[in-house]
Amino acid sequence: MNEEMIETKEALPSLADADAKMLAQACRDVLDSKKATNIALISVEGRSDITDYLVLATGGSGPHVKALADELEFRIGERGVQPLHADGVGTRSWQIVDYGTVMVHIFDRESREFFNLDKLYKETTEE
Repeated sequence: MNEEMIETKEALPSLADADAKMLAQACRDVLDSKKATNIALISVEGRSDITDYLVLATGGSGPHVKALADELEFRIGERGVQPLHADGVGTRSWQIVDYGTVMVHIFDRESREFFNLDKLYKETTEE
């Protein structure tokens, strides 16, 4: 195990009591670290009955989509939060990891363009 991995793991606080925005930002950071592209955080609080934040990301291929979802579950799990549900595990074109207050959608490029959740929710990406 290299020094960077050890330092990163030690520096990350638990997310067990995190609010939705903090959890969404942590999800974004994990996806970004594994080369997901076009990552968007969209607040849907008050517009959705099922979640407060959507995190949308694009993987470069089917195997990359799967790897992103797997890494997300692993890294967020290390910080004390397990998904309530994961869907699309066998498809590799669109996987959803549901943390309750945060729902993460990981697409391949074609599925992201086809379903176009970005346009559906029409909100600017948060930094």
